[in-house]
Amino acid sequence: TVGTLTCRPQKVCLCPFLPIHPLKVSTCLYIIQHPAEESRVLRTVPLLAACLPPDKYKILVGRRFSEDRYPELATVCRNPNTLILYPGAEATNLEEVAVMYSSPSVMIIIDGTWSQAKDIFYKNSLFRLPKQVQLKPNISSQYVIRTQPTNTCLSTLECAAVALSIMEKNKSIQETILRPLQALCSFQLQHGAQIHHSKEHLLKNGLYDKPMPKNKRKLRRMELLVNNVKI
Repeated sequence: TVGTLTCRPQKVCLCPFLPIHPLKVSTCLYIIQHPAEESRVLRTVPLLAACLPPDKYKILVGRRFSEDRYPELATVCRNPNTLILYPGAEATNLEEVAVMYSSPSVMIIIDGTWSQAKDIFYKNSLFRLPKQVQLKPNISSQYVIRTQPTNTCLSTLECAAVALSIMEKNKSIQETILRPLQALCSFQLQHGAQIHHSKEHLLKNGLYDKPMPKNKRKLRRMELLVNNVKI
């Protein structure tokens, strides 16, 4: 096993798919991880960490991040070279922003389900200090063993891979970081896992077999998904 990866049987070991040496990057990642992600078996952050130098990523676990309890994070959030990756009306496409950032930067990424990430982003005022950026919605997730809300929702590892390749102006970074994820999905599918289509795909094709939510807000979100409205 490597770094934070859990030991796996040799025939499904992911070590051969990891870079021999950590990737050389100038951008530092701050992963803000919802506590529920720690216990997930197929989480992607350990794979990401195994690809990077130890001084180029930091993982903070929690729901609430106050300046008093996290003074280092507060300093990072106030740094003009810090970006936070979170889509929305206020976000600028990362490709446009990356042109202006030549010095080493910090990228904050929230790790959790979409509802968990939304809760963390909006209920922590620190995360509205950095410049908000987003990825263009033209990439489909390769993380096919976990259900995503829409066809263009990406796992934390995929977000980091695309973001780093843009910030570092090096497309091979994306390919290197995605390699262990592709291997993980391949192994899981070979051993009985099913391909998970997005909730958007299932709803549009009449394949969603779970009871529809009684909560009006959740039901409205599903209607928006079917009608291709950005939520």
